[in-house]
Amino acid sequence: MAAHVLIVEDEEKLARFVELELVHEGYEVSKAFDGREGLQMAITQDFDLILLDIMLPGLNGLEVLRRLMQEHPTPTILLTARDAVMDKVSGLDGGAVDYITKPFAIEELLARVRVALKLHGKQSGSGEMGKDRQGEEGIYTWQKLVLNEKRHEVTYDGHLITLTNREFMMLEMLLQNQDIVLSRDSLLEKVCGYDYVGETNMIDVYIRYLRAKIDDAYDVKMITTVRGVGYVIKSETVS
Repeated sequence: MAAHVLIVEDEEKLARFVELELVHEGYEVSKAFDGREGLQMAITQDFDLILLDIMLPGLNGLEVLRRLMQEHPTPTILLTARDAVMDKVSGLDGGAVDYITKPFAIEELLARVRVALKLHGKQSGSGEMGKDRQGEEGIYTWQKLVLNEKRHEVTYDGHLITLTNREFMMLEMLLQNQDIVLSRDSLLEKVCGYDYVGETNMIDVYIRYLRAKIDDAYDVKMITTVRGVGYVIKSETVS
């Protein structure tokens, strides 16, 4: 059964655009355009995931989130035009599983939706979430490479590849979202945390480390650079 997603967003054109993209991916979608309507729908119906704008008429998104977590806890991703750290902290402390700042690339939002659903044991719309080709939870593959989430282990053609924790997290995110270009910012948030303050080229550095340990070591081209956007692992790439 397809995952059911509720969009609570007062910008109707944006809500419709996101709805069309989610439906195209195979999800079932409902919409609400103000906080009170969204809260009522969220606590009286069973949704697998909620996309919740912070700036809403009626009730703001953080208040909706607070009441929702008390009455009918549901995985929630916050959509916000704000980029202040405290807004993000308040949302995450309030029970949100993730956030994304407007304007966002739809590919990134879809990737975050898949990850949130997977983390909470839900099916994706397409049934192909995470590329779990072995049918075993937490196993991600690309050609002869296998990442085992539970064992925190990566092998290529049976040979163990030693990765740091951050290298492992980055590779896992790329493998979970094969054929989707992930921005440097989204990778930075996953690997270093949403409040990371440091070198802006951190992601490029870790990509170089991964390429040295996998691409160069096994003479393959796994990680592709999309200039000006980010990085992707293409499922159909051949060595």
